[in-house]
Order: sequence, then structure tokens, then C-alpha cells
Amino acid sequence: MTDQVDSPEELPSTAGELAEDYPDVWEQYAGLGKACSEAGPIDDETKRLVKLALAVGSQSEGAVHSHVRRGLEEDIDPEALHHVALLSIPTLGFPKAMAAMTWIDDLAE
Repeated sequence: MTDQVDSPEELPSTAGELAEDYPDVWEQYAGLGKACSEAGPIDDETKRLVKLALAVGSQSEGAVHSHVRRGLEEDIDPEALHHVALLSIPTLGFPKAMAAMTWIDDLAE
């Protein structure tokens, strides 16, 4: 899994602006993400699904979109991405899980 943070040109506008305005901060942020990704034994697909689940749990539409997009680029089955939203139903509740499902559908369908 290439868990490096996107280049400023590939980022949503606000994050891209931060990366352009504060390149040192962005570089450190990207380095932290890489170090965290490499710190344990979890395989790449599982890492992506966990990160998607964390985004779903935090109700961050932008982060859900980012991890779905990256998951699809990494050839993760869209059904696995949808399964993350289904698994969130008992913990987060039906409305939040359905919001996550729509965010996943924005890119997976």
C-alpha cells in the first residue's frame, strides 16, 4: 500500500493549499503517515480497510472518499469497501452507516 500522502496537485483544495503554503508541515505529516503504516505487521489491504473504518467512524466524508479512491486504485474489491459500512451499523448506528455507504457509493459505483 502506498500510504504516502498525495502530492499537493492531487489533494482536495484545502489540503492542497496547506501543502503549498506549508511544505515543511506537509512533509512531516506525510512522514508520520508512512512511519505509522510501516510500524506493524498488518497487510496492505487490511490497513486500507482499517483506515476506511476509522474515517467512517469519525464521520469524515473527505477521508472516506480518500480511502475509497485509494482502495479502488489498489484493486480492493468494492464489496469489501461496502462491507466496512455494513460492519459499522451495530457500533455507529444505522443512519451513520448509511451516510458512509453513500460516501463509498460516490466512488465505488
